[in-house]
Amino acid sequence: MTFAATVLTLYPEMFPGPLGVSLAGRALERGDWSCEAVQIRDFATDKHRTVDDTPAGGGAGMVLKPDVLGCALGSVADERPVLAMTPRGKPIAQDRIREIATGPGVTILCGRFEGFDERLFEAYPQVEEVSLADIVLSGGETAAIAILDACIRLVPGVMGAALSGVEESFEDGLLEYPQYTRPQDWEGRTIPEVLRSGDHAKIAAWRKARAEEDTRLRRPDLWERYSGARDQPASGARRND
Repeated sequence: MTFAATVLTLYPEMFPGPLGVSLAGRALERGDWSCEAVQIRDFATDKHRTVDDTPAGGGAGMVLKPDVLGCALGSVADERPVLAMTPRGKPIAQDRIREIATGPGVTILCGRFEGFDERLFEAYPQVEEVSLADIVLSGGETAAIAILDACIRLVPGVMGAALSGVEESFEDGLLEYPQYTRPQDWEGRTIPEVLRSGDHAKIAAWRKARAEEDTRLRRPDLWERYSGARDQPASGARRND
């Protein structure tokens, strides 16, 4: 099954962009995934192909018009999830990426200017408002590329090693453990001895301990969720109160 990506954008020339090279590019050539960039402006009905207007109530900037966006969304109506890229959205996480990657594909609506007319989301409640992080970009296109890259690399056959998508940051609620490679000694800094021991049990324990420690120090938000989930009683376990 081909993972089908459709991007609704004012700048279709930005796609596939960097997704047309490296692993994603080779997968695109093989047909493991497809990319369609749809010009939102094509759904405007006036002679100037207007897609935005001034904010109701006043203020700076322009707002994307709901009638134009509604027509654009209607043109790709299917069973795929629809993401609207907006800094007002919930930051997307790896678990949602994995859900999307195992499905038929995704439609991404890229915001611009001051964003979307709110009535769009009232009319299309299935649209997920998502953001890449707590940052503001010039438009949703660069965030869409990042999200598509995260999904595509999990499509079967895209990455070489079967475990490449599993032993990574966020997959088990932790940051990934530190990585090392040759040379063994670089500017007086050596690879940790345990990683040169050949003892797979000790290596696994070291990696787990470092992943936990780095997560605790660098991402206390992730650590809080991870430690809380770890402390929860197993499903069906009996409690002795």
